[in-house]
Amino acid sequence: MRTRSLAFVAAALAVALAAAPALAGDAFRFGLLLVGPHNDRGWSQAHYEAGRHVEKTLPGTQMVYIDKVNPADRPGITIPQLVDDLVDKGCRLIIANSDDMKDGVLQAAQEHPDVYFVHVSGDHALTGTAPPNLSNLMGRMEYGKMIAGAAAALTTRTGKIGYVGPLINDETRRLTASCYLGARYAWEKILGRPAKDLEFRVSWIGFWFNIPGVTADPTQVSQNFFDNGYDVVVSGIDTTEALVVADQKRKQGKAVWAIPYDYEGACDTAPDACLGVPYFNWVPGYTELLRQAREGTWKSTWLWLGPDRKDLNNKETSSVGFLPGPALAPEAKAKLDAFVRDLAAGKTNLFQGPLNYQDGSPFLAAGETASDRQIWYMKQLLQGMEGQSSAK
Repeated sequence: MRTRSLAFVAAALAVALAAAPALAGDAFRFGLLLVGPHNDRGWSQAHYEAGRHVEKTLPGTQMVYIDKVNPADRPGITIPQLVDDLVDKGCRLIIANSDDMKDGVLQAAQEHPDVYFVHVSGDHALTGTAPPNLSNLMGRMEYGKMIAGAAAALTTRTGKIGYVGPLINDETRRLTASCYLGARYAWEKILGRPAKDLEFRVSWIGFWFNIPGVTADPTQVSQNFFDNGYDVVVSGIDTTEALVVADQKRKQGKAVWAIPYDYEGACDTAPDACLGVPYFNWVPGYTELLRQAREGTWKSTWLWLGPDRKDLNNKETSSVGFLPGPALAPEAKAKLDAFVRDLAAGKTNLFQGPLNYQDGSPFLAAGETASDRQIWYMKQLLQGMEGQSSAK
């Protein structure tokens, strides 16, 4: 079994390396493990394009990538196996881009103490369980999701917003909750409408993208939302099914919209249905960590990088961005722009109490502002949200 698995790994790497130029001189080669396809118009493509950007802006660097690193596409293949081959090919820093890779990255880092590792979305460096050669990186997408929620609330005509969620964990709860808080603020404070008239429901599919026979079908989940009166669907998964279905419904004469996720070019899939996209820009984080590795200044660290509040969409400085979509009405856009300015200036802080968890227990007391740890380790959805808080 191991022999066949390693052959599979070798074949995958042969494809990845076929287009890569030969390693020259003291060039610094870094590896990228992508959970989905490198051209998924979502999470993995955002990572892939950041790596290509860094290759151009940091002379002497070279990227090698392997995509579709997940149990469905590569059954029986482990992260340490893939890392072994990347190291054999000269990679001196390896980035793993999924929470699903957490245990495998830790093992690989322990087995290769002379190689640097970055795990995206994990917390080993935060909890003190990381070896010296392992750092964590994540973007403060809570900010982008608040903007997405506000765009949804400023657009909906029915007051019913659906959210297509991936699997359920701390990360997905805090991002879904951030979207709800943005929607609630826009609905009540900007539009002046009663809280009881806003419905926000999340439906979880079970993973970051569709795996037939394993997850719920995100196309069907999106259709169910639209068929039941939800006129805006926000995506929390890595792919664009919600936007595609919204476009189909609009062609049937339905007044519906969607908000994709992760990748700045996602609206291009169906611009007439797209209200905008909150997206990750991994360039600042990749650049910083690659520089540390090359210059010998590396220190195991937990990086949770936010937006550039002066320029949300600055490629070199903002780790989180939001691009308004073609379908966002001018009046809604003007209100959304004002909301974004207030967020950037610190005039609006949505993670401020009183806020309760979904079961009524307190999350934040009146006047209390959430700490990073309180947000990062969110144990339930919030009161006012509909949908499961736990996979159990």
